[in-house]
Amino acid sequence: MMDRRLIENFDWSIIWTLSAIVCIGLVSIYSAVYPQIQARPANNLFIKQLIWLAVGLGIMCASLFVNYQKLKSIGPWLYGIIVFLLAVVLAVGRDVHGSKRWLEIGGFQFQPSEFAKIIIIIQLAGYFSSQEVANFPSIKKLIYPLLLTIVPVLLVLAEPDLGSAIALASTAGFMILFVGVRWRYIAIVLLAIIPLLLPVWQRVLKPYQKQRVLILLSPDRDPLGAGYHIRQSKIAIGSGMLWGKGFLKGTQNKLHFLPEKQTDFIFSVWAEEWGFVGCATLILLFCLLIFLMLRIAARSRDRFGSLIAVGVGGLIMCQALINIGMVLGLLPVVGITLPFVSYGGSSIIALCLAVGLAENVSMRRYVFQTR
Repeated sequence: MMDRRLIENFDWSIIWTLSAIVCIGLVSIYSAVYPQIQARPANNLFIKQLIWLAVGLGIMCASLFVNYQKLKSIGPWLYGIIVFLLAVVLAVGRDVHGSKRWLEIGGFQFQPSEFAKIIIIIQLAGYFSSQEVANFPSIKKLIYPLLLTIVPVLLVLAEPDLGSAIALASTAGFMILFVGVRWRYIAIVLLAIIPLLLPVWQRVLKPYQKQRVLILLSPDRDPLGAGYHIRQSKIAIGSGMLWGKGFLKGTQNKLHFLPEKQTDFIFSVWAEEWGFVGCATLILLFCLLIFLMLRIAARSRDRFGSLIAVGVGGLIMCQALINIGMVLGLLPVVGITLPFVSYGGSSIIALCLAVGLAENVSMRRYVFQTR
């Protein structure tokens, strides 16, 4: 029989906020793939997104029935599995546009990199909640979590998937900063990174990734080539003005000027049709969702649960900032989805699981009397 305290501590504000963001995503995807919907009403990306969303919500609900504390013991096993899958992707993964990001198992395709973000949160939360690691850990105590992060980040970079690699590293960095890092350690890391920038630029980044960075620094460098997509995105966002052009009335969208409009540039579709008011509403909803994750972290009575909630909030924040900054031309185009808004099966399932874990922490916060 379920303990009534689980229901009493269920945070409905997260569900309502998430529902609002998901609805915005469905409206935007419908608009982005509207020509496809007209051509194939029963088989289009909008229908597929509804299916993925149903699967994700089902997994989120299922995750609530398992005590999140059990994840601490199986975290290393999950980490080993995801590192193995990331390595398998490089060997036998499906090649799309020169990138190997998808694995196919039993007819089901998924991106291990999306689930790596959740598992690194669990693994880091388990490590930092151990008795041996206190607040403001020594630099020796930080070597292990850095290695835990670097391995999957390098594997994801090799696919190549720069967007997911940045999100993965940023989420881990957010959790490490939450635990507490002395400023001199941050300075040491920054000084160590600087000499690596040139080798990474010369040997790690692909030519198209270098071009995207150069376009960020000089937007007019290649307006009809590499800079075309971000230029069209800015036009779409700016043309939305205050109230937008209206549902299904975005010209940049309808005339197919926007690239990857159902995934990477979904924010541009929303901005063109719903204007500044719509953009502000979506950003405020993201801020509210992140705040609710941090509130769970503050209320949690054990360190492991608190760090899981922080990690989930950090993941949502990092992905949203990177995606929105990218389509506004403030960051390089790296290819990353907008959480709960962009089309993508692996993305929506992994993010629903992440929110389920945070809700799990909220429901069981009464169990522990001390951190």
